[in-house]
Amino acid sequence: MSRTERRGRRSRQQSPAQVRQVDYRNLKNPFPVMNAFSEDRIEALHQASLEVLEDIGVKVLLPEARQLFKAAGARVDEAAEMVWIGREIVGAALATAPRAIQLRAGARQRDLELKLGNLVFQPGAGAPHATDLKRGRRPGTLRDFRELIQLTQSFDVLHMLPPLVEPQDVPMHLRHYAMTEVMLTQSDKFPFVFSRGTPQVLDTFEMIRDFRGLSDAEFHSEAHCYTIINTNSPRTLDVPMAQGLIDFARAGQVSLVTPFTLMGAMAPVTVAGAMTLSHAEALAAITLTQITKPGAPVTYGTFTSNVDMKSGAPAFGTPEHFTASLVAGQLARRIGLPWRCAGGSAANLGDAQAANESQFGLWGCLLAGASVVIHSAGWLEGGLSVSYEKLITDLEVLQMVAELCAGTPATEADIALDALREVPPSGHFFGAAHTMARYQTQFYQPLVADWSNIGSWTENGSLDATARATGIWERTLAQFEAPPQDLDKAAALRDFIDKRTAEGGAPPES
Repeated sequence: MSRTERRGRRSRQQSPAQVRQVDYRNLKNPFPVMNAFSEDRIEALHQASLEVLEDIGVKVLLPEARQLFKAAGARVDEAAEMVWIGREIVGAALATAPRAIQLRAGARQRDLELKLGNLVFQPGAGAPHATDLKRGRRPGTLRDFRELIQLTQSFDVLHMLPPLVEPQDVPMHLRHYAMTEVMLTQSDKFPFVFSRGTPQVLDTFEMIRDFRGLSDAEFHSEAHCYTIINTNSPRTLDVPMAQGLIDFARAGQVSLVTPFTLMGAMAPVTVAGAMTLSHAEALAAITLTQITKPGAPVTYGTFTSNVDMKSGAPAFGTPEHFTASLVAGQLARRIGLPWRCAGGSAANLGDAQAANESQFGLWGCLLAGASVVIHSAGWLEGGLSVSYEKLITDLEVLQMVAELCAGTPATEADIALDALREVPPSGHFFGAAHTMARYQTQFYQPLVADWSNIGSWTENGSLDATARATGIWERTLAQFEAPPQDLDKAAALRDFIDKRTAEGGAPPES
């Protein structure tokens, strides 16, 4: 049961007539999009990206991918592993890429639709470390991954399951089994699959298919999982990423294409130059999915920010990060595809710096019109760790955003003329009938912030937000209940994992 559902249950117990209705599962972005560049500059950037693909070329390390590009009409130099993709090939690919993608989760109420205008949040992903106040910073373990999946399941404003931390106590050739089992048994949200070679991908497809009770045809006809594809900037598609694009396209599963272009490091130092490179790499990857299987579900994406030029370390939540997100949104609208953006923080602790960077990065995504916002909760150290406490404090902001997505009604009753007649000049509205009918349902119920600590400093006020967040994640895990599942399918999943483990698992491809 999610926190939203538990909160609603408590409200019903207190006053059956006063139930606060919330829906954080189907969000629409309520904010008007903001442009960083003029439309003619966006068109110039798009044309420059096509020139990069057509004249400068990209390196594609997977022979099968080079052959697919060649069959589609691209010029290929096998010895140099280079591919030059004509703009007509890119244009044809963009014409077949879907504008809306239906995502089938483990429960129908968790299904999502990726399209421009919709808003989906994910917590931080791919970190090698976990951290919390009780156990400190540590290499990620399977226990950490399980707990973070349970926390993700518990809050409706998080919609998709990412690889929050790498469980480094599980060998790489077996890790996909352990992570998939956790995602399937501890959550009914839309799951993630690593692209680390065809054997691991096919293993995971089979686990999801059978656990969901699907036939091969049913699995391939709709999207039941997704992967994240990072190009190897600048201008390189490596073997596992190219193979992932092909494998997911053939199976009808979703690829979130995400060049990781840091200005001054793997990309030109200017926002426009970095976004030209990012756009070119994204177009190359999207094109590969469509020449593999026209209509394959794929999203546009970017993860573009700057670096600290003194240290070379990534920086997030900066003006350049914000601006790059706005440009990416303009480019996504230019080609018409749903797209993935990212927040995040480079702070080492869940402090004011972390909060400021995360919120500034988040607002860049929101005002850019992102369809999927990853790293929206819990991310620290530029992705080196996921913090349990920061996951909770960031959720406070995401739930406030979700409240804004619901809109503010202005019915005749909301205008409150009766209350204005009832309360005399210099009076107060605490006891007004209009207030009393709504006092349990009118406002957002804070998650971490204490809005009622007047006169109770020693009891509540002495705890800062991080300490309060510790109590929240501990209580959430202690009360966690996994979603209902078929015990026979769960046993069959375990049998499959045991069998494949005994056979040696599936080594990742490099």
